[in-house]
Parts: sequence; structure tokens; C-alpha cells
Amino acid sequence: MKYIGAHVSASGGVENAPLNATAIGANAFALFTKNQRQWVSAPLTAKSIAQFKENCAAGGFDARYILPHDSYLINLGNPDEDAMQKSRAAFIDEMKRCEQLGLTMLNFHPGSHLNKIPVEGCLDAIAANINLALSMTSGVAAIIENTAGQGSNVGNKLEEIRYIIDRVDDKSRVGVCIDTCHFYSAGYDIVNDYEGSFKAFEEIIGLQYLKAIHLNDTKKTLGSRVDRHESIGLGLLGIEFFQRFMKDPRFNDMPIILETPDESRWAAEIELLRSFE
Repeated sequence: MKYIGAHVSASGGVENAPLNATAIGANAFALFTKNQRQWVSAPLTAKSIAQFKENCAAGGFDARYILPHDSYLINLGNPDEDAMQKSRAAFIDEMKRCEQLGLTMLNFHPGSHLNKIPVEGCLDAIAANINLALSMTSGVAAIIENTAGQGSNVGNKLEEIRYIIDRVDDKSRVGVCIDTCHFYSAGYDIVNDYEGSFKAFEEIIGLQYLKAIHLNDTKKTLGSRVDRHESIGLGLLGIEFFQRFMKDPRFNDMPIILETPDESRWAAEIELLRSFE
């Protein structure tokens, strides 16, 4: 079974996210547990936490299909020590928020070397920070999202993600989210070499680590390393890719999250995707 939703707003409190997901006909969703544009936010209140759990139960949302995303400010591979400490503290705080909400995953972009340190040094730092965060929390897995490779971001190559996983001590609490737009922009031709692209993931990383999908079309060409999402079927991936994806059992039983740019289309996109199953 496919669990499909979108990255919905949590404006006014995290408890509103499951209500917004219900409104678009989702059975999965993503959210920010704090303001993604601020380093520090007020702690979650007991009332918000209780209401979030109640609204999830009322909407039939299982924690396994809820994919919180951390702040875009966080860079666990930052070569500057002071900046690294801010990112580390913010990431640990977000892991703890997930723990409070009863969620089992935190999705994040691995980081960037900022052209100041070697790629391996950046990847080592990311793994070390994941290990620290896992040691200070329980029950929440760190879910690494592949990137398009824009700028000095790491994680566009499957080998880099595998490098990080290899250095995480608790393999039961690390996983991967494939973003289809990023995957294509990074040079994996999921349109003309669908099987080969996902076979590469299986061989380099392993399907046991695949925990979530960001299902997006793309505005930019194969290998462009530019991250520009498009609505389903309106970009270069094309509708046939999504038809094939929705019939692929490898992507059952995990959150499939839309981050497409026109939120007014989300309900229709979810309905369209379900028609392909």
C-alpha cells in the first residue's frame, strides 16, 4: 500500500499539521516541528503535543508515515566550529521534538563543505553529529535526504550517503529519503533508466535503508545539479514516470511526500497518484 501526502503547514502549532493533511486527502504527511527560519524556537507545550497526537489519531495517521523535516539552516558538515555547534544544537533539539511528539523519523539534508574542507571531512562531520544526536535521544531515526548537489552540498552521490551510513554506529536508526527531483538533477536518469537508477541505490546503499520518498517532478535537466521542483506530470520526469513509480512495490509502506510548488494542486495530485496504483 502507498501512503501519500504533502509537506503541510504547521502554522499556529504542530497540532494543525494533521488537520491540514486530512484536508487534502492524505494518509501521510511531512511538517516542520518548529519555525524552519529560526535557530531557536519556543519549546513544544504539553497542550500542543497532546493535541497533535489526538489529531493524528482522529485522522488515522500512523507515526510511521509522518516525516518531519529539520530546519534548512542546519548544516551538520559545516567547517566553521561555531556554526557547527549551532547546527548540532538545533539538530538535537529537533530530534528531541520528534521524540516528544511520538514520531520515529527526522528527515534532513546532510550538509555542505562550503568549499573550505574536503568532501570526506564534511561527510565525517555529518556522521559524527548523527552519532551524537542519536546518543542523546531514543526512538527517532535520522533520515538522510539525497541532494541535487547544488553549490557545495554533499549527498548527491549515492556513495556519499553510503559513506555517512557506514560511520553511523546504530544502523537501526539511520535511513534515506529519496527526492525524485534531486535524484534526477544529480544525474540519475529515473526516466530513461528507471530500473538502473533504483538498482544503483539497492547495490550502493541497500533497500533496507530506504525509509521515505519526496515525490516531485523537476524543472531542470538531468545532471543539472539544480534543485527546482515542479508539479506532478508538468516537469521533465513526465506522467509515465509517476505511473510506473506508483505500481512499484519497492515504495510501499513508507511515507511518500509531495513537495511540489503549487499547494492548491496537492489534493488533485494525491488523487491522481492513487489512480495509478
